Amino acid sequence: MKRIISFFVTVIVLSGVMLVSTPGLLDKVRLGLDLKGGFEILYEATPLVEGQAVTQESLNSTAQSLEKRANVLGTSEPEVTTEGSNRIRLKIAGVTDEAEVRKKMKEPANLTFRSAPNGGIEQTDFTQVELLGSDFKENGAEVVYNTLNKPEISIQVNDKNKFAEVTKRLIGKELAIFLDETMLSAPTVQAELTDGKAQITGSYSIDEANNLRDTINLGALPLSLTEKYSQSVGATLGKQSLDKTIIAGLTASVLILIFMIGIYRLPGLLASFALILHTWLLILVFVLADFTLTLPGIAAFILGIGMAVDANIITNERIREEMRNGRSVMSSVKAGNKNSFRTILDSNITTIIVAGVMYAYGSGAVKGFALVLIIEIVLSIATNVYFSHWLITLLVKSGLLKKPKQFGVKESEIRAL
Repeated sequence: MKRIISFFVTVIVLSGVMLVSTPGLLDKVRLGLDLKGGFEILYEATPLVEGQAVTQESLNSTAQSLEKRANVLGTSEPEVTTEGSNRIRLKIAGVTDEAEVRKKMKEPANLTFRSAPNGGIEQTDFTQVELLGSDFKENGAEVVYNTLNKPEISIQVNDKNKFAEVTKRLIGKELAIFLDETMLSAPTVQAELTDGKAQITGSYSIDEANNLRDTINLGALPLSLTEKYSQSVGATLGKQSLDKTIIAGLTASVLILIFMIGIYRLPGLLASFALILHTWLLILVFVLADFTLTLPGIAAFILGIGMAVDANIITNERIREEMRNGRSVMSSVKAGNKNSFRTILDSNITTIIVAGVMYAYGSGAVKGFALVLIIEIVLSIATNVYFSHWLITLLVKSGLLKKPKQFGVKESEIRAL
């Protein structure tokens, strides 16, 4: 009786948890560019100042600044990754105003303070970069008002000593403020600035001042970026891919469940429950680990489901084969589970090795495919091997599964000992 109670409590509780939580989990799954629509840009990074090198630190810092910029623009969870020694790949999904976002991301703002070594007041005279965008504090720009109630932009630097040294050296000279290659103003340094703050003055309207403040806070890129490759995926195309994938997945799942139950009867029903649990756990992992679901990820998802079905088929066929040899139900289940376990484990381990190599040497979509496949296999072993075996054993020991025909084995198929 205890086994029967354990079986039904387990099935009912898990079913309830899956039924209640699945809609919320599906809403939280982050969709990739190929499913949601958006665009992808590959940038090549070069130093702002000639002669400097692109370091891994400056590349990572630029990638982080790009991600913050994309977040501020209201995009949906951008993916920014560095590649090689001087490249950054940006993926933004779910963009409503692609033209505006592309414009902002394509023309990164580089804020610099420059001096004119040979004197002069023209824009081309200011060739010596004294401070880079990375020297300015994150979100340190704000709009303030002077004594005439005119808007100015107050900015802050990270290193007060460096700023003090620059302003001390340039007292009486112009220190021009450039946004990209546009000179915003060229104020004369009146004194050594030791508090790490400065003002950008000009004839700005309040809207212009706010826009400049936002642009500066979005900018501060340590490296100059050049677009080398771009790809756009329309939201409609992404939605079509997702819709077709869902329809194909649901159709295949229903056919698999019908097949499993039709061939293996009650054990097939238990295997179907284990497959559903396996799928739910994978979605849970995606949400908890904040993975992005892409078409390659779905391919790995479906491949993993196929392997999980194979595991159940191998187990049930081994059990049925033992019954056909004349063994009792209890003995057949034990022998079938034991014999199938080694075969399933060997198959899954070799696949994990292959996926591990793909993950180690692949990139982008290949890595995503490999990672999802590894997670799938681990979950499959937990649910479709151990959990499924446990459920069958509970029913056999409780006496609810005691006849070969409940496993789809006819009396005429059982050979005499």
